[in-house]
Amino acid sequence: MCAHLDVPDRLAAELDTVPDHKTFATVDEVHQRLARLADDHPGVATLRRIGTSRLGDPMLCLTVGDGPRHAVVAAGPHPNEPIGGLTVTHLASRLCADAGLRRAEGCTWHIVGCLDPDGTRLNEGWFAGPFTRAHYGRHFYRPAGDEQVEWTFPFAYKRAYFDRVLPETLALMRLIDETRPAFLTTLHNGESGGVFYYLNRPEPELQAVLRELPGRYGVPLHAGEAEHPSVKQLEPAFYLTPSMEDVYDYAEALGQDPVEHVGGASSDSYVRKYGTLGLTAEIPYWTDASAGDTTPTGRTYRDVLTELAARLTATSELLDGVLAAVTPELSTSSPFLRATRSFIPMLAGTAATHAVRAPAPENERPATVAEVASCRDTVHSARLRFGGMLLRALEGELAVGNVRPAIRAQARELARTYDRWCAEAEAGASNETIPIRHLVAIQYGAILAGARQAMTTPAASA
Repeated sequence: MCAHLDVPDRLAAELDTVPDHKTFATVDEVHQRLARLADDHPGVATLRRIGTSRLGDPMLCLTVGDGPRHAVVAAGPHPNEPIGGLTVTHLASRLCADAGLRRAEGCTWHIVGCLDPDGTRLNEGWFAGPFTRAHYGRHFYRPAGDEQVEWTFPFAYKRAYFDRVLPETLALMRLIDETRPAFLTTLHNGESGGVFYYLNRPEPELQAVLRELPGRYGVPLHAGEAEHPSVKQLEPAFYLTPSMEDVYDYAEALGQDPVEHVGGASSDSYVRKYGTLGLTAEIPYWTDASAGDTTPTGRTYRDVLTELAARLTATSELLDGVLAAVTPELSTSSPFLRATRSFIPMLAGTAATHAVRAPAPENERPATVAEVASCRDTVHSARLRFGGMLLRALEGELAVGNVRPAIRAQARELARTYDRWCAEAEAGASNETIPIRHLVAIQYGAILAGARQAMTTPAASA
C-alpha cells in the first residue's frame, strides 16, 4: 500500500496535462475523437460498438491497455452532464500516448463515450454557452425516471420490482459482466455548490486524495444538503452510493408508500457481485463560497426544510396546472412531455418528504450557511430544469403547428413566469462559473485516484 504515497504528486503532474476548453463536446465530437485515437494507436487502442441507443445511435467503447484487471469509465449517464465527454477523451488520449501511465495503473481500460446519446443531443443547445443558469435551463433535458440509463438496472426489494431495462443500460450491463471490473465510474456532475463524492464502500486513503482535488482549483467541498435524506454520509462531502433499498426503507419509515419512491437500481448496485470499487465525482458548473460554509445561521434547520417543502410544492402545483390545462390539446408525445409528467409528481413527493421530516427534534438545531444555500439552489434548479422542459414541450407543439388557444396562452404565461424564475435565480447570487478545464481536471484526477486504489486492492472472487 506504500505506492499510495506518491499519488498526490503524480496526480498534480497529470492534472496539468488537461487542456483549456471553451465548450463542452457534442456526442459526435466525442465519438470522432475516440475513433481517431483508435486509428492513430493500433495495437494500443481498439474501438468497438457495445450497443445501440433507442433512436439508433451507436454506443462506442475504446479499450486501452492490457492489464490483468479492468476499469470501466462511462460518460453521459445523464444527458445534462457533459463534463465526462471531455474527460473520457482526455483520459483516452493520455493512455494512448503515455505507456508509463498505462503501466502505472496496471489495468485494461474500457472507456464509453456516451451512455445516453439520444438525450445528450437534446442538451447540446447549451454546450457552447453562454454558461448562465437561464441559458442552461432553457436548453435543458433530463429523461423521465424510467428512461434514465443510470437508474434502470434490475431491482427487486420487498414490494418493489423493476425490470424495464433500457437498451443502453443493457449495453453497460453486458460490458460489466464481460469485464468484471475492479473499478467503475459513471461520470456525473451537479449544477451548483461544491464538489462531493459517492463511494460504494469506505476507502480512507482514496478519500484523503479526493478531498484535496477541488481545492487545487478554488472549488469548495460540498457542505450542504445530501441529494436525498436517505443517503449515508462517510465524512463531509463523501457519501455511500445511494441505493434504492435505502430509499424504499426511508419512505416506508416515514409512512409513505415506498413503491412510489423507487424505480430501477444503479450501476453501482449492479457491480456489487464483482467486488467492484464504484466512485462518482459530482462536480458543479457554478460555485460560491457558501457551498462549504458550515457557520450556523439564525434559522433552524426545521424552518429551512419547511420553507423548502413549501416552495417545491408551489413549483410543482404551478407546473401541474399548466400541464393539466394543455393536456387535452396536445398533439405529440415528446421526450420533454414524458419527462415533465414524470418529474412533476416526483417534485411533489420530494416536497412531501421534506415536510414530513422537518418537525423531527434533531432539526431544531441552527441551519448552516451551506444548508440554507443548497436548499435555495434546490428550488432554483427545480424551477429552471422542469419549467424549462415544459416550455420546450409547448414550443414543440407550436412548432409542429398545434397553435390551439390553450397551447398559446399557457406557453406565453409560463414564459413570463420562467423569466421571473431566471431573474430570481441570478439575483443576489455570487455564483462563479467554473472554468471547464478545472471541471475536467477534477474529474480526471478522481478517475486516476480511484483506479489506482482499486488496482492495489486484492481482487474479490466473483
